[in-house]
Parts: sequence; C-alpha cells; structure tokens
Amino acid sequence: MANVQVSIITIGDELLIGQTVDTNSVWMAQRLNDLGIEVKRRVSVGDIAADIRTALDAEIAVSDVVLITGGLGPTVDDITKPLLCQYFGGNMIVNEEVLQHVKKIFEVRKKPFLERNLKQAEVPDSCTVLFNKLGTAPGMLFERSEKAIIAMPGVPFEMMGIMEDEVIPYLQQNFISDALLHRSILTAGEGESFIAEKIIDIETALPSHVKLAYLPSAGVVRLRLTGRGADKQRLVKELEMYQDQIANRVEEIVVSLHDLPLEHILGRTLLENRKTIGLAESCTGGYIAHHITQVMGSANYFQGSIVCYQNEIKEKLLGVKKETLEEHGAVSEHTAIEMAVGARKKLKADYGLGVTGLLSAGGEDDRVPVGTVWIAVADEQRTVAKQFRFHYDRPRNKDMATQVGMLMAWKFLQKKI
Repeated sequence: MANVQVSIITIGDELLIGQTVDTNSVWMAQRLNDLGIEVKRRVSVGDIAADIRTALDAEIAVSDVVLITGGLGPTVDDITKPLLCQYFGGNMIVNEEVLQHVKKIFEVRKKPFLERNLKQAEVPDSCTVLFNKLGTAPGMLFERSEKAIIAMPGVPFEMMGIMEDEVIPYLQQNFISDALLHRSILTAGEGESFIAEKIIDIETALPSHVKLAYLPSAGVVRLRLTGRGADKQRLVKELEMYQDQIANRVEEIVVSLHDLPLEHILGRTLLENRKTIGLAESCTGGYIAHHITQVMGSANYFQGSIVCYQNEIKEKLLGVKKETLEEHGAVSEHTAIEMAVGARKKLKADYGLGVTGLLSAGGEDDRVPVGTVWIAVADEQRTVAKQFRFHYDRPRNKDMATQVGMLMAWKFLQKKI
C-alpha cells in the first residue's frame, strides 16, 4: 500500500484543559515520518464515549491506520478499552500472559494486587494484544477492512515502548509506503521574505513531489525540503542537490545543513574546536544553561553559568564594576561586556557569554525600553556586544534572548561577527 496515511487520536480531559501537554502525538508523528508514513490528522478528545466514537468514525474513514493513546488504566475514567470492545464487537477476557506480567510488576514493587488491577489484564477478544514491557496496560490491535486501529496507554514511555517493539514492526510488515525524506537549511540574519526573493527561481523549478517550507522561529529561519518517491536513493540525491542550490544562494546566512537545535550546533562547534564556554545570565535566569545541558556530552565544553540577577551578584561574582552599573545601568553594552569577560575568567572558560536585559515592565532600570537585551561574547583577544529589541511577552522575550545568545556565541566562534 503506497502513501499510507495515519490519524492519531489522543484521549483525556487533561489534554483539553491544558493540564497535560500532548507530547505523545508529536513523538509519534516524528517517528512515523522517519518511516515515510504520513500523518494526516491529529485529534484530541476528552473522556467522553460519544466523542471518542465520533473521532474513530471520522479517522477510520480517511486513514489507513489510526493510533490511539490514553484511557487504558484501571480507574473509572479510563473508558477507552470497554468502548473499543463495544465498537469492534466481542467480549472482555483475561489475557493470562498480561495477568502474570501485571502480578509480577506489583510483586517487584511490593504493592498489593487489587481487584481493579485485574482489569489491566482484560482485553477484548476481538483484538491482538500488544505486550507492554514497561507497564501494566497492554496495547491492542484491531483490524477492519484492511485498516488497523491501535490503542496504547497514554503514559509516554510506555507508549514509546509499544511503538518501538510492536507497532512499528507491524506497520513495516503490513503497510509499505513510498520514501518520505527531508533536508534542512538553518539560516539566521534575514527574514523569510528576503530568503524567498533570493531563491524564487529555485523554488519555482521544484518538481511536484518536492516541497519547500519556511519555518521561522526565535532568531532563525529553517528551510525544509520534503520529497516523496518510490526510489529512495534517487530521492536522496535529488533533495541534496536542491539543498546545495539553496544553501549556495544564501551562503552568507547559512548556519547549518542539519536539522538540529542551536544548542546542538553550538555544542558541536565547541567540541570540534576543543573549546569551552561559560555563561553570565541575568534576564535569562539560567535558561541558556538549561538548553546547553540538554545535550548529552555537554560536560565536555560547558563550564557553568552564573545567574546574576541582582546587581550586587554581578559585582561580587563576576567583577562588574559598580561605576559601570551606576553610570550605564544593568542593561547596557558595558555591563554585558564585563559580564562576558567575568564569566570567562571566573569559570575558566575559553569563551564567555553575558546576557542582560529588561524582558517586561516592572524592572528597576527605567533607562531602557522594555524588550531591550544586550548580549556580549568574549575570548582572550576580543569582545563583541550587540543590542536586541524584542516585542513579545516575557516568556517569549526570554526564549528569544536565549536563542539569539546561543546563535551569537556560535557566530563568534565561527568568526562571523
């Protein structure tokens, strides 16, 4: 079956009220995309039987595979399993293999096995059980008219385990799709309109099976080429050809040809050059350090971060001069530079990054407009500082300062500033 299409249904009142962020459908979509399988729709519904039935009817009508997460637990509000039994017909039965697995889990955890836990081993006799090594709720596979409906628990790591162990092998064996591939170009320094004008002839000449998307985010624009075709090797060469054409046309603003976050790109550059970085963060409050340390192996190049929110901390821990703060203010070029230099020296790093700004109204420094951020980078020979103005709310301004800070550090390392 070519061009297999999948719908994802996530179930739970907590998703609709914003109590829980739906990371399951995001992960599944990314993983399926790796296999060349297109996700047609993602739908979230609450713990209401009628809504779940309506969603099932709608998605089975348009997709070859419907993936469901949530509502498979032992409590009253977990209604997915009995509803699926009714929907596909049959009776609930105890699966002995699942029962022994559930009992073993409770034994290992030294928890009493309750009557309600027995329900975890009950499954519709109309389904194929998908074993859950990491938890008590099994997955279930229903097949109808050459279509597959697969239900999994909503706990993310359990869902991922069933996907990798059971669902993906099943899809690979039963649903063959054309290759779906992507190539990216990460740019910084110009907006999407400028880029579109520069590459208009290349974009216009793209064949119908290759699409170009502009994905702007904090401080950068990611260009993503997407191609679909039966011949994977030919498609790889074709996408790489267009990737090279576009990258060469906008060479001066290209950051990377890999689809990686800035913290990975900065980390890779530091690692390749055997250099280290230390941070002095005021307005970002350690958020840059958080991003950098999300990367495995960051201990090889990240020395640490001094979160210097108060002026006295800037003075005592970083050596920012009192006169600098009094004359120029905490949000200034001079303070950012002294923070960067202080971070490099105090943390014994090859590079220092200093960030100071006023992200929202109510700060002490009324000499600068809200949204003003100064960022400085320093090494032993030179220092560069730049002012930025962000016009969003406080969380968005914080994210912008974080992303632009990492980008500026990368440019400094590459001697692009």
